[in-house]
Amino acid sequence: MAIAAHAANSTAADGAAETSKPVEIQYAATPGRGYTGRGLDFVDLGALARDVHECRRCPLGFSRTHAVPGVGPSSARIMVVGEAPGQNEDQQGEPFVGAAGKLLDQLLRGIGLSRSDVFITNILKCRPPNNRDPQPAEVQACSPYLEQQLQLIKPEVVLILGRHALARLLPGQESISRLHGHVIVKDAVTYIPVYHPAAALYNSFLMGPLQQDFKAVKAHLDRVEERRRAATLVATPAPKPEEQLTLFG
Repeated sequence: MAIAAHAANSTAADGAAETSKPVEIQYAATPGRGYTGRGLDFVDLGALARDVHECRRCPLGFSRTHAVPGVGPSSARIMVVGEAPGQNEDQQGEPFVGAAGKLLDQLLRGIGLSRSDVFITNILKCRPPNNRDPQPAEVQACSPYLEQQLQLIKPEVVLILGRHALARLLPGQESISRLHGHVIVKDAVTYIPVYHPAAALYNSFLMGPLQQDFKAVKAHLDRVEERRRAATLVATPAPKPEEQLTLFG
């Protein structure tokens, strides 16, 4: 897989240092790859959510209180993908409603966004017992739902929260400590891995890097908007000068 780095980035040995500038990494497109939602085909997010609530594809479907498909507009420019529902999410059926969710809301506000602007989901739609790490079989069982969400929403940017979501969406790549804050383009999809808000709440030394990660997100969105405006100006024809009437007609 070809990698071309367009900017330099400095990372501390423990992976928690702030990045001096966002890095954009371009991965070569993989022929025949994409978010096809193997085995599932939904007409919209509502149909997908109804299926998630009925899902028993893995044991988590039997131990959960509520499934948590995701929340947000189908037209969202940004999709936020975390790890799995926790206790609060399992009780309320909505992602990121606990302490990590409050921090996520704060980080989004810091870059001029709100929860209503983005679509938020997780790689798992059901809570693992005692908030343990997702198991490979569970991730595999839930993957078609995430792939279908990506296909239906077609976000401009996917924010990857933490190492488990990174391993699912960009398998085989470097660790979150090395990739956080980078802009990564793969198969025509733009990803920005960031530290998980829960990790920053647990390890306070990650709060600074997490805030820098979101500044990198804003910088990327600003660049995209500048390119969009420039393209609009180029595509807009110049107005014709008004014809001047003379004394003779």
